[in-house]
Amino acid sequence: MSKIKVAIVGIGNCASSLLQGITYYSTKTPNETIGLMNWDIGGYAPGDLQVVAAFDIDARKVGKDVAEAIFAKPNCTQVFCKDVPLTGTQVSMGNLLDGMSEHMKDHPENRSFVKSTAKEPTQADVVRILKDSGATVLINYLPVGSEQATRFYAECALEAGLGFVNCMPVFIASDPTWAKRFEDKGLPIVGDDIKAQLGATITHRTLTNLFKKRGVKLERTYQLNTGGNTDFLNMLNHKRLASKKKSKTESVQSVAAERLDPENIHIGPSDYVPWQNDNKVCFLRMEGKLFGDVAMNIEMRLSVEDSPNSGGVAMDAIRCCQTALDRKVSGILKGPSAFFMKHPPYQFTDDEAYQMTESFIHQSVTAKQPTAEIPSAATIS
Repeated sequence: MSKIKVAIVGIGNCASSLLQGITYYSTKTPNETIGLMNWDIGGYAPGDLQVVAAFDIDARKVGKDVAEAIFAKPNCTQVFCKDVPLTGTQVSMGNLLDGMSEHMKDHPENRSFVKSTAKEPTQADVVRILKDSGATVLINYLPVGSEQATRFYAECALEAGLGFVNCMPVFIASDPTWAKRFEDKGLPIVGDDIKAQLGATITHRTLTNLFKKRGVKLERTYQLNTGGNTDFLNMLNHKRLASKKKSKTESVQSVAAERLDPENIHIGPSDYVPWQNDNKVCFLRMEGKLFGDVAMNIEMRLSVEDSPNSGGVAMDAIRCCQTALDRKVSGILKGPSAFFMKHPPYQFTDDEAYQMTESFIHQSVTAKQPTAEIPSAATIS
């Protein structure tokens, strides 16, 4: 198979982990699949991704080869593959719009964005870059709260004819109008808001589903997170958190036996601790009632390196998107969106979403498909 030509918006920690992963797994064999959910998707191996276009607004990254930019400040994720070869692709100046929170300008140099003085591109400029690069899939890694900027790049993907993987909690795939536009253009879309390989949300969902299956009534729960990367710094501006909180909360509510009243469920980013860097710590509590109305509770602490935790998921989402292009499948990729994302257009349990995704990957007609679809909050609002 040929390479999947990928364009990336936002060369932060997640992009760094993805590029490191492409290099890391390109030296492995199908028998060395530690950390991967799938080795082969549509004939594409993990090393078959090629970054051909990239956009950012930070002066420390714009104009550099992507392989150099991923290690520039303020990126602080763990380096598990330092020998990423030069790609020949320079980071282009992106369109800022609302891609940076105002409060970040006041933070120390090594923690804040330094906006490049390069001229911001128009939509026509970005579309031209995408077309000239030969990219087929655009992945969005913009910061939380980048509503206008995400829509700008979604428009660019539509005009340039690219599949779209939306890793951020701006509702594109889960907005029926946007989803139909991609379908009408014959383009696939996977979204919204990436679900980590084994992170806070997937763990919370799994435990919530376990409560339901074991007949335990879930009465109250919270999920509190801390981290020291620019994602957590950005989210100190709570005005940018509306869609993020909605995405994370709906992801858990959708698998509960009964929806919890808003006052009994609190899920969302909590605080920025600079010395944690890209390490994310989740504090999770669940309170419920067992047999005989007897009370119980679970408290747990989860510590993960945030960006590598999403790298393999993004790699699979990109390969599913390209596979859909190859098969001429357009619109929402329902199974991959539900399995890889927190706020897909339709929510399923993770077991159902896994089976749907496996069926999509292997084109199986024997895998059981769920009969009920649960519209997400965005779909029914």
